[in-house]
Amino acid sequence: MNRKTLKLAKASRLATVSAMGAIALAGCGGGGGGGGGSGVATNVIPDGVTQHSVTVYAATSVAATTPGSTAATQDLLTGGIGKSGLGAAAAPAYADSLNPTAAELRRNALYSNYRGILDPSAGGGYGSLYGPNVTAAGAVTSGEGLIPGREYLASLDDGTGRKRVVMAVQVPDSFDVANPCVVVGPSSGSRGVYGAIGTAGEWGLKHGCAVALTDAGKGMGLYDMTDDTVNKVDGTRATRTVAGALSHFAANITDAARATYNALFPNRLALKQVHSQLNPEKDWGSDTLAAARYALYVLNDRYGTASEPVKFRADNTIVIAGSASNGGAAVLRAGELDSTGLIDGIVASEPVAEMPSTFGYGITVGGTPVAGYGKQLADFVTYGNLYQPCAALAAPAALAEATFFNYMGIAGMTARATARCDSLAAKGLVTGADTAARSLDALAKLRAFGWTTDNDQMHNAHYGLGNAAILSAMYPVMYGRFSVLDNVCNTSFAQVDATGSVIAVNPVTKATGFAVGNGTANGSPATPVYNDSFGGAKAWQFAVSPSTGVADFGLDTALCQRALVTGVDTVTGAALTAGSYPTAAQSAAVRAGINEVRINGDLHGKPTIIVAGRSDALVPVNNNSRAYVAFNKLLEGAGSKVRYVEVTNAQHFDTFIPLSGWDTRFVPLHPYFNQSMDAMYAFLKNGTALPPSQVVRTTPRGGVSPAPAITATNVPAISAAPAAGNQIGFTGTSLAIPN
Repeated sequence: MNRKTLKLAKASRLATVSAMGAIALAGCGGGGGGGGGSGVATNVIPDGVTQHSVTVYAATSVAATTPGSTAATQDLLTGGIGKSGLGAAAAPAYADSLNPTAAELRRNALYSNYRGILDPSAGGGYGSLYGPNVTAAGAVTSGEGLIPGREYLASLDDGTGRKRVVMAVQVPDSFDVANPCVVVGPSSGSRGVYGAIGTAGEWGLKHGCAVALTDAGKGMGLYDMTDDTVNKVDGTRATRTVAGALSHFAANITDAARATYNALFPNRLALKQVHSQLNPEKDWGSDTLAAARYALYVLNDRYGTASEPVKFRADNTIVIAGSASNGGAAVLRAGELDSTGLIDGIVASEPVAEMPSTFGYGITVGGTPVAGYGKQLADFVTYGNLYQPCAALAAPAALAEATFFNYMGIAGMTARATARCDSLAAKGLVTGADTAARSLDALAKLRAFGWTTDNDQMHNAHYGLGNAAILSAMYPVMYGRFSVLDNVCNTSFAQVDATGSVIAVNPVTKATGFAVGNGTANGSPATPVYNDSFGGAKAWQFAVSPSTGVADFGLDTALCQRALVTGVDTVTGAALTAGSYPTAAQSAAVRAGINEVRINGDLHGKPTIIVAGRSDALVPVNNNSRAYVAFNKLLEGAGSKVRYVEVTNAQHFDTFIPLSGWDTRFVPLHPYFNQSMDAMYAFLKNGTALPPSQVVRTTPRGGVSPAPAITATNVPAISAAPAAGNQIGFTGTSLAIPN
């Protein structure tokens, strides 16, 4: 008997024993109560959810017929621009880029979020292995792949008016009321509500499922400290007063405090995930569950009848939670929190698993125990931020490319990386008489901390792209619930010019930020600024540390950020004090926030597929996917239904594969997310066995950039019966990975 049959059988039993003969489960969390004694369940919106609009997207110009909705010439998946538009290098234009409409921002947000996750190049597989024109069955068509339907936009709040989690439930016209399914997709990274459109969104819509998207408390909540303007939940901007209850995020400060701050630090910006003072990561799981409950409410609103207002419930609707990166973490946490059976299956791609410990479990690769594993994001990010620029100069990390992949080969970067090696050596943090030896020591430290030799050549690009500096500036502030006024580790956020100096935010960039930004301080428009850089505030790339007097990527700030996480002085190892930099109290706040986000590893026997790229240097598998699977197996034992698929030559950012050096080395991970979703759906719907845990051995495209076009031979499918040398097992208390 498959899982859906079991759910329907359960529903039948509930209906039989109900005294009134009515179905008693509404499946909508904070709503779904009785109907005033009538014995018929009512469709009640979940607690804390406010619905803002319902829009009909018919892929042609239509008149809106639903109260509160707007006419649109778009669709659910592509914003009306189709496969060709998503694949185009240029984003769709605005009629007035200083005053974009909500519909224009939605269209361009779909464009940028799709491309921000996936490789949009034909040579990399777009349009052949995946894309709007590729059907659910994998057939490649000549169509544009537009998907008509309705989109319900809402937000979830905790009563304070500050939480403001944005949700968009998309119901395609192809939704099958006789075979209902919901796909829940929390955004990857720090992205906004459409952050999972290319992963969970596309898969779900093509399969006729309702799709519940959510930013999970992150997103493009850009607050301008200068003019007190905010993003509204639909992406448009206004002052916080005008935006009112539709404000996505505004810093929780008074006008007087803002004026004082602006006088000292002009042109600064605040970001929702960083400065909400709510530590939103702790709620990613519960926010994902809330989106699932809201989706059931939406389906009943759309298809319920007077005689059966609650047609769809958790017990008769297949619900799959699937997403990537931070979204992958969110679906795992949702599974851990879900004790009611709301979620039936989980697919987590490259999840950020905030491990509670390394006690009791281990990892072996080719029979050899792994030494460094099971560390949390703040730990390995701030550690990498110290050593990656120096390690990138090591011989095993050397790159032939002059640009793109080899960011340390760009003018000025090599000198700064060398200066970082020298500064680390002067403080006793690396050993060696010269750069060659010091960089090798830095690389060895990274390997001992959870990275692998598969990541050696990735440190260059990952640091050069700013991943370590950006996340080290963001996450400790989020965990510590610090205000934007605190300038933790003398760091702030602003738009900068080509020299790294703070400038006023560009009006067009600010107006269109909802569409182009990804919620991080990646420069669109905010960048981490080191306020105490010698000679004046500078962006992280150009910072001169006061203690060294050289441009070493602001080592002093990196040392401070590391101390926030560890509680000790990074150089001396002494415990922080009330007068240290940072203070003991600041570090205690950060470490308390980190404790709030740790996973527990218990998925209650839920069928789960975790897929990861072996070459992932942003979310190293030893600290994340491998560690989570091992921990879950330890906790759940024979009751665990977790499968783990590790893909060789795949890394975290499919979107970078078109770049020189990436295209020859890496294959996309996204096809394996899709295959995992297919496998999960087949298991839940038909009882088809889940694939065993395994290593999938891929073949890079090779050659010289631009690499030859990808083919199916480069990315073999997940096997239903993997060869013995590819099988991943659990031996004793250790996850056993083959070489």
